[in-house]
Amino acid sequence: MTFLNVSAILNAKLALHLSYLEVFDIKTRIRELRKERKLSQEQLAYAVGTTRQTITSIEVGKYTASLALAYKIAHYFGLAIEDVFDFSDIDDEGTDQ
Repeated sequence: MTFLNVSAILNAKLALHLSYLEVFDIKTRIRELRKERKLSQEQLAYAVGTTRQTITSIEVGKYTASLALAYKIAHYFGLAIEDVFDFSDIDDEGTDQ
């Protein structure tokens, strides 16, 4: 198998995983954590290397943060990712009820 074939397969798998995540409305505590610390969206965005618009979109549920950005946000607040982002919709998906 050539590098291009392996790369294409990996890109396809990544796209499938990302589209799977977009199905879920992942709730966050970002707004709450920002307000507790008296931070603006702009200040948080600067601290984690993104834009204010991205922070706004994550807070209102229009955008799901990448794993890297989710880590940066959680790390900024000194918390685990699970303490900032609510994955219960994803956790419940794989269980029989």
